[in-house]
Amino acid sequence: MTVELQLLAEVPADAAVSVHAIFPGRLDAGPVPASVLGAVNFEGKADQLQVVPLDGRVVVVVGLGDPGAVQPATLRRVGAQISRAAKKHARLTVAVLADLEAARRAAQSADAAGPPAPAEDRVDASDGHDRSAEAQALAEGLLLAAYEFTRHKSDPPRRVLATIDLVVPSDAARAGAERGRVMADAVCITRDLVNEPGGSLTPRVLANRARKLAKKGGFEAKVYKRKELAEMEMGGVLGVNRGSSQPPRFVELRYRPSGESRGTVALVGKGITFDSGGLSLKTAAGMMTMKCDMAGAAAVLGAFVAISRLRPPVEVRGYLPMTDNMTGGDAMRPGDVLRLRNGKTIEVLNTDSEGRLVLADALSLASEARPDAIVDLATLTGGCVVALGPKLAGLMGRNDRWLQQVEAAAAASGEPVWRLPLPPVYRKQYESSVADLRNIGTGNGGALVAGLILEEFVADGLAWAHLDIAGPAFTEAEDAEVTKGGTGFGVRLLVELVERFERPAAD
Repeated sequence: MTVELQLLAEVPADAAVSVHAIFPGRLDAGPVPASVLGAVNFEGKADQLQVVPLDGRVVVVVGLGDPGAVQPATLRRVGAQISRAAKKHARLTVAVLADLEAARRAAQSADAAGPPAPAEDRVDASDGHDRSAEAQALAEGLLLAAYEFTRHKSDPPRRVLATIDLVVPSDAARAGAERGRVMADAVCITRDLVNEPGGSLTPRVLANRARKLAKKGGFEAKVYKRKELAEMEMGGVLGVNRGSSQPPRFVELRYRPSGESRGTVALVGKGITFDSGGLSLKTAAGMMTMKCDMAGAAAVLGAFVAISRLRPPVEVRGYLPMTDNMTGGDAMRPGDVLRLRNGKTIEVLNTDSEGRLVLADALSLASEARPDAIVDLATLTGGCVVALGPKLAGLMGRNDRWLQQVEAAAAASGEPVWRLPLPPVYRKQYESSVADLRNIGTGNGGALVAGLILEEFVADGLAWAHLDIAGPAFTEAEDAEVTKGGTGFGVRLLVELVERFERPAAD
């Protein structure tokens, strides 16, 4: 994390730059005179922000609208707004949570017939607002919007913002902010991996990075090389790797809780470190961002970093197939037939539909351990981007109770998903005359066909969810806490999913 987050009980008297929340009808409740705010038409409405020089200090005021309507997503967006607006200052003191609490207390006092409750009861009152989640979201917004990837700049711009002091008015807020710091750090690790060029982040480098993160984080990482992959009959990974001069890797991760476990979740991430399309070559424009084709694997790695720090009572296993998809002299050819880990054969008719081949091996291996549930993440299809745009991930799978858990985790983390069907009628699209199945369909609905193909490699009876993150994994535009390049999408969702996990009953 390039910006340090410190937690304070109150605003220091010598704070040079402080940030305060202002609410409609309460302009006089903040440090800036109401007349000054009125002169610049600042009313405390949501998304308003104003920088005010005041008595040798700088005060940043942000509007939050109705304090009773503020949600964690509001505070995540406001945190990002603050971080960008004040990035030219070395240190910020952010009192937004304390101001929000004061506004809510004032509203409660105005509505109550009797005297206000004691301070501690007021701060952590059960009023429909989760103070921990709010503090977490604000911390995430502050830190994630400050992210920059400058490793390959010969003269990177000097970062001014170095420290953010966040005032936390309760133990619940403090715990949430600490959790937000852990989440932001994990997301930034994932962003760094996704932003690294495919020529330098080879499968070997990515696997070594996973090993180092595991050693530092206290979880397990086992790395399989080409010879071992051949012995394991990982025909999908080896087939995609045939056109590359870079040897493949497969990384298996494991987090074990210290006490009793509520169950086991398997996380599978697509790790194509660069995708040229193979012999079914992409266009030049289509290749420009294909260093991001390992965003699924990177998200799983980031999630493991956060999970190992938060220590949920759930066992987590990770499966990360790693290779690039290139056009070397012995590259996989259209028409080739591969035998995959679970024994099924697949006819490859488009070498640019390679993600499902490596995921097939990974899902097969994950299934053999019989976890309580599986979720895979992959930048899998352009069809999903066409259907849902760049901000939503497509959710497919089986076992409605498990898919509901994924949807709840998505809503809580601020990483939205949209459920799509897996229509059995589309299975005819990938029937093959020479193998058990083919790797592409014969008509439209490509994202759904890809999901159906993946399901062929998930063992019967296992709850499984597939997240197609082709849209939200990479962006060319800043938006709230998201910065240009790799977004780290999926890390927060996966951590929420694991922490909330309950064994899904069979459908």
